[in-house]
Amino acid sequence: MNTIEKKSVNAGKLVTKQEVDTLITTYKQERWAANSDRMGKADSLSVWFTVEEVEAFLSTVKANGGNGVRFHFGVFNAENATEPEFEGRQTLVMIGNRSSDGSYDTSKQLYSNKDGKPEIVAFAGGILCPPFCGGSGLGKASLVVREDNTMEII
Repeated sequence: MNTIEKKSVNAGKLVTKQEVDTLITTYKQERWAANSDRMGKADSLSVWFTVEEVEAFLSTVKANGGNGVRFHFGVFNAENATEPEFEGRQTLVMIGNRSSDGSYDTSKQLYSNKDGKPEIVAFAGGILCPPFCGGSGLGKASLVVREDNTMEII
């Protein structure tokens, strides 16, 4: 019996340093400044994962019949913050998806069987920057104009 493998539709692309800088600078201006002002502390600008963590998650997705991953924005609260400094800051949640035709339109959250019960195939955590930015985690500096017209370089 022959099976026909369905190809996934590419949803992303490799980008240049200039495109990265534009995306991050726009985010800082359009979202980050207001979030940080509202919170009273700098919100996270990035989430770092090891290659091994990402590869292991992708292997789990594939092993459970998945063919896609959605990245959702989330916010750590007191119960799920992996570090006390993460509470109230945004993070990423990776959720495995399965699509019948390889497209986003038909993708559904992926579940595995854990002790006879369905369990979502998802991964969260990582290292947030800020507060933990290492040597140069913030990338290119940006001038951010806040709602009160004050300016800050981040």
